[in-house]
Amino acid sequence: MLTVMMECRDQEPELAHTLSALVAGAVEGLVSDVVVLDHGSSDGSSRVADAAGCRFYTQWDIRDVLGAARGDWLLLVQPGARPLSGWIDAIGEYVSVHTSAARLSPSRAHRRPFLQRIGRAKPPLEDGLLLPKRQAIALVKQGMRLDQLVPGQKPRRLSCEIVPAWVARQARV
Repeated sequence: MLTVMMECRDQEPELAHTLSALVAGAVEGLVSDVVVLDHGSSDGSSRVADAAGCRFYTQWDIRDVLGAARGDWLLLVQPGARPLSGWIDAIGEYVSVHTSAARLSPSRAHRRPFLQRIGRAKPPLEDGLLLPKRQAIALVKQGMRLDQLVPGQKPRRLSCEIVPAWVARQARV
């Protein structure tokens, strides 16, 4: 089973976009729960999370949240990111065989223009991060953000693709 986790702040449309893509994973029995860690949103993020059956935290201790996660594996994503077809099978197969972290592959259809990619640091969770819950608990420190779990990981690449969150943000503008 898999727990999907994301952090947000005033990202209601992006949150809805990601949650709608996760429904198939819940129906198939892969996604056991979704956790949204909020950083003071003033929009309808909490209503969107509540309607989707997510656990929505406005104040939290990251260790407690990780400990309460139902899944043995965590998928950390940005609000607005959307895994593409095949993600359920790819992740299900990976977690049944492996014990190390993995990332989804960046969407070939949604790449930034060449000049925008040069010299730009990619956000740590742009391609998501799949890691065992016990590994995350061992790494986490008080006050850490989810993206701070990425450094030091040597994740494998999964064959399934993910549309990055910036695509949903750009569509909204």
